[in-house]
Amino acid sequence: MKKIYILDTNVLIHDPLSFTKFDDNTVIIPISVIEELDTFKSAGDERGKSARIVSRKLDALRAYGKLNEGVKMENGGILKVELDHPQVLPAEFVLQQMDNRILNTAFSFVNKKNNAILVTKDTNLRLKAEAVGLIAQDYESGKVKIDELYPGLVAIEKDAAFIDKFYKDKAVKSGEEGLVANEFVVFRAKEDPKKSALGRVDPADTSVVKALSPESAPWGVKPLNKEQRCAMELLLDEKVALVTMIGTAGTGKTLMSLACGLQKAVEENVYRKLIICRPIVPVGKDIGFIPGTKEEKLSTWMGAIYDNLEFIMDRRHQDDALQKFEYLLQNEKIEIASVTHIRGRSLPKQYMIVDDAQNLTPHEIKTILSRAGEGTKVVVTGDPYQIDNPYLDIASNGLTYIVDRLKGQKVYGHLTFTKTERSQLAALVAELL
Repeated sequence: MKKIYILDTNVLIHDPLSFTKFDDNTVIIPISVIEELDTFKSAGDERGKSARIVSRKLDALRAYGKLNEGVKMENGGILKVELDHPQVLPAEFVLQQMDNRILNTAFSFVNKKNNAILVTKDTNLRLKAEAVGLIAQDYESGKVKIDELYPGLVAIEKDAAFIDKFYKDKAVKSGEEGLVANEFVVFRAKEDPKKSALGRVDPADTSVVKALSPESAPWGVKPLNKEQRCAMELLLDEKVALVTMIGTAGTGKTLMSLACGLQKAVEENVYRKLIICRPIVPVGKDIGFIPGTKEEKLSTWMGAIYDNLEFIMDRRHQDDALQKFEYLLQNEKIEIASVTHIRGRSLPKQYMIVDDAQNLTPHEIKTILSRAGEGTKVVVTGDPYQIDNPYLDIASNGLTYIVDRLKGQKVYGHLTFTKTERSQLAALVAELL
């Protein structure tokens, strides 16, 4: 039976092409959603960009018919822009509220015995829909199964003789199926669990596991566990163009990324500069307008980045750490920006770190990654359990999306951190709270 899907504004902002992803069913965009998109179109952020994309796509469909009567799309579905209906909701739902107007439009289709479903990323709107007997769903396209998310590190039991051979030859045929390019493997001896070896799957031949490069300490930062050791292997490898790292607070994601970025961009000059960016999403109540230059505004949001950079500088330049930091900023060897300022740029031969990527939508992360020019390396980090964007969750954010989609690519590597190294208190908080 054909279905009618009524889309909320946040679905179109999350994915501007979402209306094309409901197969051969009918998709309704309420006029109230069009009005709300109109208020966003002039914004300079990703929300404004998404609103403009939706408007252009809908305008293009007008060439194939009237939107108020329904236009057939390439996937066989029908798209229709629906005007507001007379109130069919109970009297306590005031139609001056935009959500209630969308809900009223959806409920009017139910009253006409249609198989109607409201699609929204707003949890409260789904609850209100449930209260009036309307089926409501989250937008599921692009969601990943978090329990099956690629960890980047696997443990395999082998005979002690196999491990001895691995240490001797520095490479070995794993004899295992399902390993992917740049995946890390911990070989453990069946006879003695304490006897182990750490290797990395060869991207040129996934049947081969190679020993890691000799351990290094970029800018005085040494790996404290096997996960950090593996991460450093990826971060310093120029052939791996994209690295993702997932982990709770204090696992060393940002610190490791910055140290390796400084090593490659400042020390070895492999890349022209180190660019660090993160989304600007307030935690708790927003403090509103912040005066000052772009750099002064960003310093409020980039505290974690500055803290880690100063920590690294102190280890390398104990006497003049602050002066060295300012020198690198002024000479543009280090650039700190919000993701909004990255859009529209072309970034060749750069070492780019995208921090807190769990607050980005799949569409936003795609936009950022497409900025990478020839010779650019991109490192994406975050914690999907610390999402501040109200319309994202652990399964629908940009970070887990790219981990799920890029697994197995030769130029891609990933690692999930499980051990907190910041402090005993931080580890306790991460485990118990």
